[in-house]
Amino acid sequence: MQFSPEIEGRLAQLQEKYEAMGQDMNSYLDGLLYADFLTYWDYIHLDTLLSLQSPKTPFPDEEIFIIYHQITELYFKLALHECQQIAAAQPLTVDFFTARLKRINRYFGALTQSFEIMVDGMEKEQFLKFRMSLLPASGFQSGQYRMIEIYATDFINLVAKDKREELRTATIDEQFEYLYWKFGATELSTGKKTLTLKQFEKKYAKTFIELGKANVGYNFNTLALKFEAEGRLTPELKAELRQLDVNVNVNWPLSHYKSAVRYLNREPEEIKATGGTNWQKYLPPRFQKRIFYPSLWSADEVENWGKAWVDSVLG
Repeated sequence: MQFSPEIEGRLAQLQEKYEAMGQDMNSYLDGLLYADFLTYWDYIHLDTLLSLQSPKTPFPDEEIFIIYHQITELYFKLALHECQQIAAAQPLTVDFFTARLKRINRYFGALTQSFEIMVDGMEKEQFLKFRMSLLPASGFQSGQYRMIEIYATDFINLVAKDKREELRTATIDEQFEYLYWKFGATELSTGKKTLTLKQFEKKYAKTFIELGKANVGYNFNTLALKFEAEGRLTPELKAELRQLDVNVNVNWPLSHYKSAVRYLNREPEEIKATGGTNWQKYLPPRFQKRIFYPSLWSADEVENWGKAWVDSVLG
């Protein structure tokens, strides 16, 4: 059989590759010869993926709840994949930084647009019943989401608003004790940590602190300020950073807020009486003023952070 010049060239390249590794090319060719063709379902482990839903109740809409949260975590994994590439890039170019931020923004855009699945895609009566069987588990316990926040900004910008100035020069270990989300899992009636928060800290506290320390010089806010000082903060890069700020700190939490209004809306006194947390104060961005890139926003924009979205939901 006569090989074409292209095939002969490929074989020669393979021979060089395996010789450089001290490997026998013929053995690898045998493996290729005997290997079966790859299928779509095997490649993405489809059967395993579709077996990962295990409802705890007989209510059909619980499966929607599970699948949507699994989809969300996969999108978070995609976002973290881009975060890690940005932090590791040496040197980090404007084009690379901008392109990866665009990817993250697309992921969050898809998540926000799809949240109607949670807002209107389940029967309220079913949700209120099966949700009680899932306690104390909560989407609040998404470690990946907190890691995205840590990659996105300086640790101090994740501290509760009324503690930021006081803790600006504190260590990350000290700042960690006052991260904003901890106050969203504190009982209104007693001020104590909920079991949800205790579980979350037990699993992730060390990871979050270590990641914060590792990203002191590589989080996106530090990088943005560096690029600005060097005259490399292009309008496109600035726009992507601003969009990420809005996506993560306005659009995403307010999508949850809209869902909570539909399914959990109760007066603070009722929530307090049940030992619950006040998501009505925790979720709206205008209360938290959590902003990844303060230098990229005007004083007026900061003052009205998220207000228009909340007004449209409550109006």
